[in-house]
Amino acid sequence: MLPRYSTENCTESEAQSSIVLLQLVVYIPVLALGIPLNTIAFWVFCCKLKRWTETKVYMINLIVADSFLLFTLPFLLYFTKYKHPIDQLCLAIQNIYFINMPMSIFIITLIAIDRYIAIKFPLKAMILRSPLKSVSICGFLWIALIIYSHLHPSRGSNWEGCCFRRQSVQPRYFSLFYSICGYFIPLGIVIFCSVQVIRCLKKKMATSPHETKLFQRAVHIVSVNLCVFAICFSPFHISLLLRFAVEVAGARSLLPGITTSIKISACLANSNCCLDAFCYYFAAKEFPEFSSMLPNAWQVLSATMLLKF
Repeated sequence: MLPRYSTENCTESEAQSSIVLLQLVVYIPVLALGIPLNTIAFWVFCCKLKRWTETKVYMINLIVADSFLLFTLPFLLYFTKYKHPIDQLCLAIQNIYFINMPMSIFIITLIAIDRYIAIKFPLKAMILRSPLKSVSICGFLWIALIIYSHLHPSRGSNWEGCCFRRQSVQPRYFSLFYSICGYFIPLGIVIFCSVQVIRCLKKKMATSPHETKLFQRAVHIVSVNLCVFAICFSPFHISLLLRFAVEVAGARSLLPGITTSIKISACLANSNCCLDAFCYYFAAKEFPEFSSMLPNAWQVLSATMLLKF
């Protein structure tokens, strides 16, 4: 009979090999699609759409965040497969990787809030919304996340001698704070804003039959964006909460399974950088009525509603 530690090591090695295979299966298509799609999206928003609007600012920042995440995926594959030691390259890639997921979440939340204000309060939107304010907010988020990544070098010391492999089993209350403030509160905001926008658009369908098709397309876009956001990010952050609960309870026997679920759900969360590009495409396709000026779509809808009040 094999010693227990030998059996556990064998099982862990098999699980790690399976995770590496899953990452290859997921990330290679994500890279193959994400790089050209994000490049095209960046070119369209920066070069083809001349007028700067709030939506254009948010979209460009989202594309940048997604592109940085795509940049780290080949390193993530290599580091995971070959157990790369913690060095300056490792720490740099980890910082870039961990910055861009919350940045994407925050920007998607800002887009939802911007839609909500533009459609629900079209008069106040003229005061509350401006491209300069959007640039300032995004700049603040980038600076805050970059400063945070440099002020917390412990992010590297908690890994078991290899990149992206955590060693410490002590409860990290930051994980709880990160999940709640970095995802679940933004999720609540996105759900609230999206539901309110959909309700407002459906009300306008009843009062504007000749524009029903246009409003139906807008409802479809908002609904798809909400579903993509929730489906991609929820499993990962729920897994983080489960790991925190297991660590607090001291149930270390459950940690390998939780760790595996985190790595699997991270693949889904990271695929969002590719799915966002499809959202740009469908959004542009759904609004040919606005002279191919996607960033002004919500402003046009707001102006249309304002005329009918």
